[in-house]
Amino acid sequence: MNFLIADTFTASLARLTGDEQKAAKTTAFDLQVDPSSPGLSFHKLDRAKDKNFWSVRVSRDVRLIVHRTAGSLLLCYVGHHDDAYGWAERRKLETHPVTGAAQLVEIRERVQEIVVPTFLGAPEKAPSAKPALFASVSDQALLEYGVPAEWLGDVRQATEDTLFTVAEYLPQEAAEALLDLATGATPRAPQRMAATEADPFAHPDAQRRFRVVENVEELERALEYPWDKWGVFLHPAQRVVIEKSFNGPARVSGSAGTGKTVVALHRAVSLARRHPEARVLLTTYSDVLANALKLRLGTLAGNEPRLRERIEVAPLDAVAKRLYQAVIGPSAIADDRTVRALLEEASKAEPDQKFTLGFLMSEWEDVVDAWQLGTWEAYRDIPRLGRKTRLPEKQRSVLWKIFTSARAALTARGLVTVADLYSRLAEKVRATGKAPFDYVVVDESQDLTVAQLRFLAAMGTEAPDRHFFAGDLGQRIFQTPFSWKSLGVDIRGRSSTLRVNYRTSHQIREQADRLLGDVSRDVDGNEERRSAVSVFNGPAPEIRVFGNEEVEIAGVAAWLKDRAGEGLRSSELAAFVRSEGQLGRARAAAAKAGLKVRELDPGMDTRGADLSLGTMHLAKGMEFRAVAVMACDDEVLPLQSRIESVTDGSDLEEVYVTERQLLYVACTRARDRLLVTASGPASEFLDDLLGSRNA
Repeated sequence: MNFLIADTFTASLARLTGDEQKAAKTTAFDLQVDPSSPGLSFHKLDRAKDKNFWSVRVSRDVRLIVHRTAGSLLLCYVGHHDDAYGWAERRKLETHPVTGAAQLVEIRERVQEIVVPTFLGAPEKAPSAKPALFASVSDQALLEYGVPAEWLGDVRQATEDTLFTVAEYLPQEAAEALLDLATGATPRAPQRMAATEADPFAHPDAQRRFRVVENVEELERALEYPWDKWGVFLHPAQRVVIEKSFNGPARVSGSAGTGKTVVALHRAVSLARRHPEARVLLTTYSDVLANALKLRLGTLAGNEPRLRERIEVAPLDAVAKRLYQAVIGPSAIADDRTVRALLEEASKAEPDQKFTLGFLMSEWEDVVDAWQLGTWEAYRDIPRLGRKTRLPEKQRSVLWKIFTSARAALTARGLVTVADLYSRLAEKVRATGKAPFDYVVVDESQDLTVAQLRFLAAMGTEAPDRHFFAGDLGQRIFQTPFSWKSLGVDIRGRSSTLRVNYRTSHQIREQADRLLGDVSRDVDGNEERRSAVSVFNGPAPEIRVFGNEEVEIAGVAAWLKDRAGEGLRSSELAAFVRSEGQLGRARAAAAKAGLKVRELDPGMDTRGADLSLGTMHLAKGMEFRAVAVMACDDEVLPLQSRIESVTDGSDLEEVYVTERQLLYVACTRARDRLLVTASGPASEFLDDLLGSRNA
């Protein structure tokens, strides 16, 4: 007998309390070991239309819903008695007549009326006042996209106001196809499998929602890592990008929640499988993100240890330092404090210079050191992309003396900068012709530095499939823009965009998108449009401004306590602030809510924690069910110290762009619930979130 788990089961399991989850898992294990055990209390659901639905007692009030036939036992749902029975009475398991895929279908006659939820902003006019989106699509075409036959009528009547509501009742492949059609895209080609010739659970669409479990160990692993649709398992819309072969560097983009990290992860695994002797690097910019990628790789390829051995997952800086040590020798890295002190000392020797230390530091980091400028002519002539302060040649000449003196002081102390390290590594790779990796996959690539990209380019940019980048220009929070093409990394013609958001609710995505423009462009003219659509609904984000910090702490604490009371696990609840100066407020809210905190720092002990906490910068690449973004005050967002460091009014644009994108990153970490708060005068960005500036 086949033993299977439906994604609806793992989703419902996550909504139970910790003790209820443990009891449900124990019952699931008992079913896996011996489904005929007399200790299991099966009860046939007579009121269910599908006569193969049974309930299994977990505790006095918790029930498992299973679909039992002679050949299979499917875990479908778990919940409190009335909720679980009601779920089963509204559904049936069937094989789609056209695609041949197994589907859990909500019974149409049980749905009295499809009402547009108030949080979708239903118009005063009746929904029928707007045109039906799929009036010209044939029944056969809709069936081929996986729409259940009994839902054809509702799909035909769907307008832009009711589309999301109808989509919630449909299998995922059908909902995705309708979203594509509604946004003018072409849905993926339908996949058919004759129901009489094959197992309906083996259909590619069915494998996205039903998982065959071979033994107790696999069941334990499946329940330990809930089947999050956006976490590890691949969607067909992403598969094309992963399996495609490119004749040069390629990039996949898409707004937050569209699955870029999932694509990067699967791309690395796919390359390792296609090339059994290849060395693959899966990298990003931080320890926190690299650790998250390691965990996901373990979930995806945990039963293939030899494959995992050939995929190195590490932050790019850590990889570079290790390689430098191996092929060049020991290095002493100059920290920011040392560089700042040397620049300050050198500036005092130039009485004609009138620039602030903050400007000198940013000019060093973004121009001189980033591009490894070694001559006056190079500094004089370099285009100042992302640096809008105008510098006549006379001023540049004074600055160059300061930078030359500071670099000489670094050399005298035997120190190198991180950019120096990458530059020397790149020279070594070009000189030897030996690349340390056969393939490189980079997540969060929008924050690559000039030096990092130069090092990657040294491995050879024209080699097929050598470089694959995943990123979103709208989430750039670290680096000033620069031309990839000028470094030999030309992705034009090999760039694709993901447009379906699997992670973030329609309401959170729509509100967060107000922080950004409709179109983002890089220096080389590549364009990314913010046209993603979410596949599920949820409550509207809460944006609250409190009178003072104490009241804000109490308000956030109450919200966090409510979310924890809903049964969210430690990996599903988070709070973020702009910078370390506001962490105390978040810690105070967690303490008032009675929650133990884990801080998003690779060195912290995270055992026994209830809440993940960190700065907005550490939020990159993370996903949580519920997120509180605190302390979005005036002079905190955008950060006042950044504004005060600007010496030219035109440079303020870059500060505001990256600060706005930082808030966007924090907000889009949330899947279902989002709270954004401030105390006293609030950041002007909250007006954008609320849509006040467009009112």
